[in-house]
Amino acid sequence: MWLVYTLATTLLWGLAELFYKKGAVEREKYSHLKICVMVGLVMGIHAVFTLLTEDFTYSLSYLVTYLPVSACYILSMAFSFFGMRFIEESISDPIENTSGAMCSLMCVLFLGDRLDAMVWVAIGIIAVGVVGIGFLENSGDLLRRQRLGKKLAITAFCMPFLYAFIDAFGCVLDIYFLEMETSPLLAVGATEDTIELIANTSYELTFALVGLVMFIYMNVKGVQFGGLVEQKDKALAAVCETAGQLTYVYAMASGNGAIAAPIISAVCVVSLILSRIFLKEKLTKKQYAFIFIIIIGILMLAVIEGE
Repeated sequence: MWLVYTLATTLLWGLAELFYKKGAVEREKYSHLKICVMVGLVMGIHAVFTLLTEDFTYSLSYLVTYLPVSACYILSMAFSFFGMRFIEESISDPIENTSGAMCSLMCVLFLGDRLDAMVWVAIGIIAVGVVGIGFLENSGDLLRRQRLGKKLAITAFCMPFLYAFIDAFGCVLDIYFLEMETSPLLAVGATEDTIELIANTSYELTFALVGLVMFIYMNVKGVQFGGLVEQKDKALAAVCETAGQLTYVYAMASGNGAIAAPIISAVCVVSLILSRIFLKEKLTKKQYAFIFIIIIGILMLAVIEGE
């Protein structure tokens, strides 16, 4: 069953990226906040379901203790949702997936890890692709800058990089929080059997609270949220994101994580294909070349880290 869960995760997260992009409407000023609300709603429902069906005791202290990790993940996703309004998914998703390489570097800096030579090679390949995409963005086609204005165009292009950096920092914190020798969650009552469940539930509940705050904020501003039919793409993205997180846990817990991780990392390939088919995104040959360089580096890193 591990392969079914692995393939399901890859497809679900690929679909989530597709629906995120469809829901991040450029002309809709608050579309990124509305996506946060929908993701918070679905994650909140799943968190409540977990609390009612799983055999463990949950305390508010878990949510507070895990807050630094949750904040990094949620903030990175908010930046991503904003950038999606203006940047092609074919460009933003491979850049965002470089968070794994950034996480490896941060583990060296903050946790004292040592990287194999081939990991450095993979990171170097990713860096070449990212620099290439950035060069083309700043010296090539000016259509985005003409449409958005220079300031907004530059801001939008920075969003995938901010996602990657903040998500990577969140991953480093997550490693620290889930490591039995260092986890602050143990001091407030978590055990080895419940720590991952507590962490995921805390993240989902925090996202639900953020979504509620965003909903109240938009109501105060007089922003009409719209009905479920109108926001169906945002809702579908939230469902696929949460469902993919669930199948991911089963895939990685099956004992075949070393094989599952590289397959799941191919989600950026799925996203690229779906964007080309359903969003009709067309990039230049040079852009595709550098994107594939990034993807090769990501897959290479996933395979090495999974060994």
